[in-house]
Amino acid sequence: MATKATSRRSTRAPQGTQPWLHQHGEQVQEFGTVRQFPVGLSYDARMYSCQRLNQTLADTQVLYSLYKKHHWLMRGATFYQLHLLLDKHAGEQLEIVDAIAERVQSLGGVAVGDPRHVAEITVVPRAPDGVEEVPAMLSRLLEAHEMILIAAHDAATRAAELGDDGTNDLLVSQVIRTGEMEAWFLAEHLVDTPLVRA
Repeated sequence: MATKATSRRSTRAPQGTQPWLHQHGEQVQEFGTVRQFPVGLSYDARMYSCQRLNQTLADTQVLYSLYKKHHWLMRGATFYQLHLLLDKHAGEQLEIVDAIAERVQSLGGVAVGDPRHVAEITVVPRAPDGVEEVPAMLSRLLEAHEMILIAAHDAATRAAELGDDGTNDLLVSQVIRTGEMEAWFLAEHLVDTPLVRA
């Protein structure tokens, strides 16, 4: 027969397996700073790249969210095609978000991740809370792409001048090339072309 003490002990989690809940701590690194990592780049190069990458990261997170919003709100005769296309583009932008954030971290910086912080620093204009007409939604996406692309071209050139080939490569091979391709696909949906000729 189990004693009262034995039965009480058997219902408790073994010591060391109980999570320490409600933990709070001090920041160990402030946003906008970089730690020294042995990556062969100067402090100035890493600081510059982290600042520019974080701006691109914030804007790309907003672009991703716009793609998802417009994917959900799409309507009209081309609903199915655009619904799928916008979701595909959203997935590609999400991969870019992760790549940029990891690049910031690998340079010793702190990647912007909190949506409230992103909203504070993005330069992409806020979309209306409601539904716009389809051409306006596509135009909004194109404008966001162009803002990101202009900044990415400039940042890639400067990163290369500072010897940061990794940041240059990320901006050119992922942000710019993917953005240009997606902008092309969107723009072609805004051409007034008849489906068939009479």
